[in-house]
Amino acid sequence: MENILISITIICFFAILTLVIYSRVKVVKAYGILVKNRVEFGASHIFNVKKLEEEIIPKYPEQEKAIRQFCGGIRFTVRMSTVLTTIATICVLILMYT
Repeated sequence: MENILISITIICFFAILTLVIYSRVKVVKAYGILVKNRVEFGASHIFNVKKLEEEIIPKYPEQEKAIRQFCGGIRFTVRMSTVLTTIATICVLILMYT
């Protein structure tokens, strides 16, 4: 049982590392396009899709693809990192208290 939990924890940490590298490549590419075209929006727009659709997309319709790619990449990275970190933490807690 201990070996399985240790393996799951190690796999989660490597998955987080891979996720961060992958998201950097995808998100930085979209970010470069947004900076070049002076598209501005806040963190509340990234995590609130309705607000993004109502306020930012109509303001910058020609950059819609880059905006969606950037915001989607950020949301995906945050969600997956949270899930993987939670799984790793649970495994470590089980190892510590058994």
